[in-house]
Amino acid sequence: MDEQKKLTILVLEDERQLAKAVREAFTERGFETIIVSTVVDGIKQLENLKSVDVVWLDHYLLGTENGLDFVIQLKNHPKWKNIPIFVVSNTASTSNIRSYIQLGVTNYYTKADYDINQIIDDIKYTLEQRAES
Repeated sequence: MDEQKKLTILVLEDERQLAKAVREAFTERGFETIIVSTVVDGIKQLENLKSVDVVWLDHYLLGTENGLDFVIQLKNHPKWKNIPIFVVSNTASTSNIRSYIQLGVTNYYTKADYDINQIIDDIKYTLEQRAES
């Protein structure tokens, strides 16, 4: 019997408690969850993993680079440019949101306005749509 491949989510989140909650929620839904807190570590994971199906990205991260830097690196890389990116951040400045949307992220969520489960449902739905097309 063919076991369904686990989907891998790369989570870039510097807030430890939230990262833990996100990992638990995704793991419960059968995802392989990789958590990092810097852009450098996120890129390293992308280089080392066979595939990443989706990215959960916070704007503010540890280190010198932020979420926008990460998106730019992803979108400029032929192997990674089509990975769906869900930005989940408290820093919803209009210019930040506009930049993310222009760079082609899948969706932007303000942490305070959404429950983790709502976001995960959206991510699952997006992945299901992609699998069908």
